[in-house]
Amino acid sequence: MTLETIIEARGVTKVFATNSRFFRRQAVGARAVDDISLTVRSGETLGLVGESGCGKSTTGRLLLRLIEPTAGSVLFNGRDLTELSKAELRHSRRQMQIIFQDPYGSLNPRMKIGDAISEAFVIHGIGDRASRQRSVLDMLDLVRLPRSAAARYPHEFSGGQRQRVGIARALALKPSFIVCDEAVSALDVSVQAQIINLLQDLQRELKLTYLFISHNLSVVRHISDRVAVMYLGRIVEIADVDTLFARPAHPYTQALLSAIPRSHPDEPRHRHPLTGDLPSALAIPKGCRFASRCPFAQDRCRILDPTLETLPDHRLVACHRAVDGTLPASAHS
Repeated sequence: MTLETIIEARGVTKVFATNSRFFRRQAVGARAVDDISLTVRSGETLGLVGESGCGKSTTGRLLLRLIEPTAGSVLFNGRDLTELSKAELRHSRRQMQIIFQDPYGSLNPRMKIGDAISEAFVIHGIGDRASRQRSVLDMLDLVRLPRSAAARYPHEFSGGQRQRVGIARALALKPSFIVCDEAVSALDVSVQAQIINLLQDLQRELKLTYLFISHNLSVVRHISDRVAVMYLGRIVEIADVDTLFARPAHPYTQALLSAIPRSHPDEPRHRHPLTGDLPSALAIPKGCRFASRCPFAQDRCRILDPTLETLPDHRLVACHRAVDGTLPASAHS
């Protein structure tokens, strides 16, 4: 683990047990996250993108140990979170927080905003009542909400204002690492821009590190330093944001980027539509799990499971043909 790395996942897997209606209700498992390894560097924003259901949110929760991994380890500042006791994990939670997708569902409708923010101080036994009230007002100032908001309830605010409350609550304990789990997807476009700008301002001011989970590639391009692309529980490509958007290496990344709406109808566009069926997480196919939808798949792709390999431009990609340079030239356009 390098000095600049704040969090690292090593071979992390999460299998959710379920009961099949067939085969005498034999227990089977859905591999939501399957043997992923990635690092998040201090001070950066790592974007995590992919289709709905690919395991993005599960990955974010695994990095915070909000859910327990089936296998693998997560290191935060060099300490393995999976080996911490409950008391040690509670102490580490001060440095790791999450901003949820739904700014209303993540707030208790019967709890005033001030109480919702100060709850973190109560749980961790920080300060007395007066100091907690002062800290709440400071948090409201930080996220550009009026101090009078402390005495109001969540239903009295707009979606963007409620998300600012969620950000204030996440920042209350002064963490260094925050998972933004679809933090702007439930908001109007104009409000999205305000929240993104706020997150960037707070990152510079407080020296924060983000894992930014989203399906909105335009937003990811704007806020991220590096981007990890996820497909059916696996990371298939990791690259710095300019490299990935200019020259996507994995066919799945190419398909995702080709679907981004253009700002002008006359702007040239090269679509890479996907065909075939999305495999089930209950029955992961042999070989490359993207092979059934990849227009460039070969026989070896259906037999050999590719691993993340480093290309000459320092990106990581899990694709046999991208690694050996045999992808057709049109695949990169």
